[in-house]
Amino acid sequence: EVQLQASGGGLVQAGKSLRLSCAASGFRFNNYVIGWFRQAPGKERQEISCIDYDDGSTNVADSMKGRFTVSRDNAKSTIYLQVNNLKPEDTAVYSCAAGFPNCGSNWYRYYPDVGYRGKGTLVTVSS
Repeated sequence: EVQLQASGGGLVQAGKSLRLSCAASGFRFNNYVIGWFRQAPGKERQEISCIDYDDGSTNVADSMKGRFTVSRDNAKSTIYLQVNNLKPEDTAVYSCAAGFPNCGSNWYRYYPDVGYRGKGTLVTVSS
C-alpha cells in the first residue's frame, strides 16, 4: 500500500524543540519534492517548507524562517522537520505531501495536484 505518514507530534512545553518525521511506504522519495504543512484548529492550511529529495535543496516560507528546518536522511528514506522554540501558536496538525513539481517560490500552490498527501501528526504546545 502506498502511504505517507507524519509522526513525532505530541504535547510539549513552550520553548522546547521537536523533530517530526515523514516516511513513505510503497514508494521511494527519489525524484520527489516533499513539502511540510500545518493546520491549526479553525484555520487554513499553512505551508512551512519543502525539500528536493535528490539534491537536498530547501525552501522555507518567510513566516517560518528561523525556527523551522527541513532535512532528509537518505539511509532511512525519511524527511524531518525540526521545530525550535515552540510557541502555543504552533499548535496544529503537521503533515507532509510529496509530488510537487519543484521547490521554488510558489511550490505550495501545487498542493491540490500532488500525488501523495500524508496523514498528519498533532503537535500541542502548552504555555
